[in-house]
Amino acid sequence: MSASLTDLKPILKLFVREKKRGLLLGAVMSATTAAAGVALLGLSGWFITATAIAGTAAATAITFDVFAPSAGIRLLAIGRTASRYGERLTTHDATLSVLAALRERLFRGWAKAGAARDLARRPARLLFRLTGDIDALDSLYLRVLVPAGVAILAALATGIALGLMHPLFGLSAALLLFAAGLGIPLCAGRLAAAHARRRAYGIEALRARTIDLVAAQSDLLMAGRIEAQATAISAADRYAADADDRLNRIESIVTLGFGAASTFLLTGALLAVSALAGAGTITAPVAALGILIAFAAVEPFGALRRGALELGRTLLAAKRIGPRLADEQPAGRHAAPSTEFAIELAGVSAAYDAAATPVLVDINLTLKAGEKLALIGASGAGKSTLLALLAGEIAPLHGMIANDAATLMTQCTELFQDTVGGNLRLAHPRATVDDLKAALAAAGLLADIVALPANLGTRLGEGGMGLSGGQARRLALARLFLRDTRLWLLDEPTEGLDRATARDVMARLSEKADGRTLVIATHIRREAEITDVIATLDGGRIAGISRRGETAFEDALNRLRPD
Repeated sequence: MSASLTDLKPILKLFVREKKRGLLLGAVMSATTAAAGVALLGLSGWFITATAIAGTAAATAITFDVFAPSAGIRLLAIGRTASRYGERLTTHDATLSVLAALRERLFRGWAKAGAARDLARRPARLLFRLTGDIDALDSLYLRVLVPAGVAILAALATGIALGLMHPLFGLSAALLLFAAGLGIPLCAGRLAAAHARRRAYGIEALRARTIDLVAAQSDLLMAGRIEAQATAISAADRYAADADDRLNRIESIVTLGFGAASTFLLTGALLAVSALAGAGTITAPVAALGILIAFAAVEPFGALRRGALELGRTLLAAKRIGPRLADEQPAGRHAAPSTEFAIELAGVSAAYDAAATPVLVDINLTLKAGEKLALIGASGAGKSTLLALLAGEIAPLHGMIANDAATLMTQCTELFQDTVGGNLRLAHPRATVDDLKAALAAAGLLADIVALPANLGTRLGEGGMGLSGGQARRLALARLFLRDTRLWLLDEPTEGLDRATARDVMARLSEKADGRTLVIATHIRREAEITDVIATLDGGRIAGISRRGETAFEDALNRLRPD
C-alpha cells in the first residue's frame, strides 16, 4: 500500500478544526525556545569574550557594562526554561486532544453503514487502527510539522544574524542549513519510508497472530496447528525486527550526517569570522558570537531526525484512517415512514459491497405499524441482509427506504467481559436497577440472576462465559426489551435453544412486543406463528406475501421446520 502527502489532508483538517489555537501556540512556544537557546549561547559567548578582553586594560574594565548583558543572559535563560515548559504543555495537550477527537471520529466512521460488519470480521486489524495507527499520528505534529517550522525559522534567523557581520557569510550559512538541515531528513524520510511501513505491517501481523493464538488455542490444538501458528508469530517478529534494524541504521547515518554538517558549518564559521576579525570588520566578541550562533543553529534540525524516520509510518496511518473519518451526521438513519406504516420499501436493491452482486433486488414492501412480519426462505435468500438494511447497517444501492427507528437482535448473542448490569446497560445506559430487573423478569431470567453471587454485579467472562446458552439468549432478549424503539428486528431469535426454552422466549417476546412492529427472519415454525404477515424471499427477491387467515399463510407455515 503506497501512501503520499495528500493522504494527510483529512488528518490536517481535523487537527486545525479541533485545536487550531493550541497547535499554533505550541509552535510559537517551540520557536521561542529554539530562538532563546541560540541567542543565549551566542550572547554568553560574546559576553565572556568581551569581558575577558575588557579585563586586559583598567580603563576598559571600568567603563565596560556587565549589567545589561548579564541581565539579557538571565532573561534568555529564564525565558528558555519557561517557553520549554509551555511548549511541552501546549504541544502535548493539543496533540492528545486531537488524537482523542480522532478516535471519536473513527468510532463514528465505524458506525457508518456496513462498517460494523468489517469491525466484526477483522477486529484485530481495526483495533490496530484505533491504537497503533492513531498513536503514529502524534509524530505528525510533534516530530514533523513543529520541528520543520522551527528549523526553517532558525535557518532564516541565523542567516540574518550572521548576515549583519557580512552578507555572504549569512547567505552561505543559511544555504548550508537549508541544504543539510532539511536535505538530510528528506533523504532519510525517503529511505526510511518503506522500512517504516514494513515495521508497521510486521507489528500488526505480530499482534493479530498472537491474538489468534490466544483466542483460538483450543481450535488450533485440535487441528494440530499450534506449532504452525507459533512459527507464523516468530516470522512476523523477525520481519518487524529486520525493519527496526534498517531504521536504526538509517538513524545512525542521519546522526553522522548532522554531525558532519555541524562540523562543516562550525569550521566555515570559524574561518569566516577569523577573516572578518583579521580585516577589522568585526571585533573578537562579535566573532565569538558568530561562531556560537553557527554552532547552535544546527540543533533545531536534529529534532527532525525521528520525524523523518517515522514519516512513512505516519503516512501509512493517515492513508488507512482518513477514509474512515465520519461526517458529523451519523450514517444509517432512514427517512420516517408515513403515519400508518412502520416500513416502506420501494425498488430497493442492496449488497454488502457496492461492487458485489446485489443480495437484494427490487424489494417492494410495506408493513403497518404494530404488525408482525416473518421473513422466510432458504439460506442465502437475503433474510439477514434485509434486516441489516432496515437496521441501517448497510446502505441501499438504490431505491427508497423509510422505516421507524429499529433495534436489531442478531443470531449471535454478543455479551462482554463485564457485569450482568453492564451488559444490560449497553442498551440503556441510564437504566435504573428497577428497569434492569423488570427487563430480566420479562425475559424470564430474573430468578437466575438473583441467585448469582453478586446479583446484577456478577461479572461474566469473555463472550458471556458463566451463563448457559439459554441464559445468554434471555439476557440478549432483556437487552432488547430495554430498547424503547418502535421497530424490533430479530434474526432467528430461538435458534439453538431447546424446545421448552424457545417456546417460552417466543411467548415473552410476543407479549412484550405488543404495540410494536416486529420483523423476524426465521426458518422455524414457532417463530413465524406469532406473526401477522409472511414474506417469502427467493434469490434476493420477494416471491410472495401472505397474511394470517389466507391459505397461502398456512402453506408458508407448513413449509417451515417444525419445533
